[in-house]
Amino acid sequence: MRTRFLLAMSLGLCCCAAATASAGEYAVVKTLKIGGDGRWDYITVDPATKRLFISRSSHTQVVNADDGKLLADLKDTNGVHGVALVPDQNRGFTTNGRDNSTTIFDLKTLQPIGTTKTGEGPDGVLYDPFSKCVLTMNGKGHDTSVIDPAAAAGAPVKATIGLGGKPEGSASDGAGAVFVAVEDASSVAVLDMKEMKLVHTWKIEGGEEPSGLALDAEHHHLFLGCGGNNVMAIMDSQSGKTLGTVPIGKGVDYCAFDPGTGEAFASCGDGTLTVVKETSPGKFEVTQTVKTAQGARTMALDPATHTIYLPTAEFQPATGGGRPQMKAGTFMVVVVAPK
Repeated sequence: MRTRFLLAMSLGLCCCAAATASAGEYAVVKTLKIGGDGRWDYITVDPATKRLFISRSSHTQVVNADDGKLLADLKDTNGVHGVALVPDQNRGFTTNGRDNSTTIFDLKTLQPIGTTKTGEGPDGVLYDPFSKCVLTMNGKGHDTSVIDPAAAAGAPVKATIGLGGKPEGSASDGAGAVFVAVEDASSVAVLDMKEMKLVHTWKIEGGEEPSGLALDAEHHHLFLGCGGNNVMAIMDSQSGKTLGTVPIGKGVDYCAFDPGTGEAFASCGDGTLTVVKETSPGKFEVTQTVKTAQGARTMALDPATHTIYLPTAEFQPATGGGRPQMKAGTFMVVVVAPK
């Protein structure tokens, strides 16, 4: 992810998304000033409680989605990348990339319960309602750890499924299939969660190095943000056929889909969000590009309000070909919503 981020900072361009709304409908409506130490990766929203869960390198912040007020700060989430929520179990799960573990915490008290070991380098994380399991996408291990969210902290994982490459974004169709973007193979891994095994590996035609992945389960469309050649690839989730590509910006790291509006989104580190629409059967087009902020490469979508939250900060200019340095205390969340 650091490579994609540096590219976005250096070249500064655009990003991608999907919509059934008309062009020009989305805009930045406010910016939540959060502050605090540490860079960030994924952000997760809980629509029921209006809370944002934000990974911050060594700790995980929980803030109010309306005003940015800090509600809790989970310590010792070393190398944290993402957070999955399991309301039925009143539990949340972080991916601690440097500790090869997940921190389990209480969703009501926002206090840690304990940790469980995962595969090597857990990055993205997903709750699959079909299997009722949490899946950590282990970047270094090239596999996924399947965790029973009801199990006691420290219990062994239920299964480990090889993915054939470095996993990034993932999505569940809720009916037994989980789809995983495999970045270094430019492919999609398909998991059968009944058997808990890899059943397909689909090559993306015209898309390189996917990181973001979102699913329109009703219409069987996968949306893949491909940072290797700056496109969003659209794939049939039943056959694995690539239906087409549309141009996006540099530094894409996340895609989302809003089932209420029929829109898919991809956030790019160059500070843009592009809206993509199926304008006729099988034809996908960019309908809007929203200017967000430099570094806003991940996002969380609240489908109840169609609001998008993108974490970023202010940066010092890069020197000597190095990574741009974040200005202390400037961490923020840019909020995008329909006008």
